[in-house]
Amino acid sequence: MKWTRKTTLALSAALVVLVVAAVVFVRRDSSRSNETAADPGPAAAQPTPSAGSAETPWTGTWAVALQNGGPAFERQTVRQVMRTSIGGDTVRIKLSNEFGSDPLTVSAVYLAAHQRTSTVDASTNAHVTFDGGDSVTIEAGQTAVSDPVEFVLPAGGDIAVSAYVPRRIGSVTQHAFANRNNYVAAGNQSTKASLSGVRTFDNYAFLAGIDVRNAESEGAVVTLGASITDGFDSTFNENRRWPDQLARRLVGANRTVGVLNAGISGNMLTQDGAGQSALNRFDRDVVQQTGVKWVIFSDAAINDLGGDRPPGGEELIAALQQLIQRSHDAGIKIYCATLTPYKGAGYWNDEGEAGRDALNDFIKGDGSGCDGVIDFDTATHDQSDPTRYDSRYDTGDHLHPNDAGMEALAAAVDLGLFRV
Repeated sequence: MKWTRKTTLALSAALVVLVVAAVVFVRRDSSRSNETAADPGPAAAQPTPSAGSAETPWTGTWAVALQNGGPAFERQTVRQVMRTSIGGDTVRIKLSNEFGSDPLTVSAVYLAAHQRTSTVDASTNAHVTFDGGDSVTIEAGQTAVSDPVEFVLPAGGDIAVSAYVPRRIGSVTQHAFANRNNYVAAGNQSTKASLSGVRTFDNYAFLAGIDVRNAESEGAVVTLGASITDGFDSTFNENRRWPDQLARRLVGANRTVGVLNAGISGNMLTQDGAGQSALNRFDRDVVQQTGVKWVIFSDAAINDLGGDRPPGGEELIAALQQLIQRSHDAGIKIYCATLTPYKGAGYWNDEGEAGRDALNDFIKGDGSGCDGVIDFDTATHDQSDPTRYDSRYDTGDHLHPNDAGMEALAAAVDLGLFRV
């Protein structure tokens, strides 16, 4: 063959095509290898990783309502345990300094499968970074969201977030009642399987939420309420709150709905006290949650009724109507739960009972604006005296349900409400 400049150009073009094809093949093969070699994370109920996980939207799998007045930390590792609702193949965490007065710095943040007490499965440790860095400083009033972390998160599993607080923070943003033990120890022990010199505390500190990516996610429901939603008097360390039991029902029904608990013990609908009122915290604790499509409003108004001068039914109804309107403005469906009985509780009186009746009648009546009704009252009251708890469900204080009562509340929620 006669070698010409035209021949040279043709051969060069052919070589370019071959090189491009080879690069594409190598990249595709490398992608398959990386997916195969990914850390499997905690064993149990592992979802299949999605090929398009970067496009899969986030959904909240765990959250708490935020309050002020948390404990101080300095040069300590804080290990906190939480029960997931839905699983996923990619995780991010939210740290909050919402109520802080000084900057909060944390470093060496790790996510791992929880085993028992302060012990995690260190082989599952996943390093959590913020803008690619090991450390993050969160200014007062702000929240930090981590980078995505590849971690196969099981539905209904226990995980732990460990973080080192290198500099003193006098009072952190918290959730005051964790209903379980969390752990703190001196020095940076974030990567250790078990903490040395550990002590326990029973709130959540600066940890606000955990989100997952799951291609099968249907969205999240926020449970907004007070101590009954918060799980007060349910068995400590056992995740027996009614939102936990609702999450288990959803998983058992092969539903992929995140359940985010925004209950605060002692909280009220209309007045600040134990945390900001439901009215004042609604945007942060409901509307701004990740992937939220539904909210269940339940027991906060019982604490309004427990005051020396309880608000009348009209005031409570007007406040609930605000929440209904704000839910709809945000494109969120709101399900209204009737107030459980509380006669015999220390702060019960006839005036408060009249307010409970008025609010329950409004919720169950036509034209309330609620997108659905969950009848917690009927599920728990004594058939012979509807102003009192059924004794099977009463902890003894005539205000809070026991574990069986929590189960009855969860069973009263129609899972068909969570349809897209």
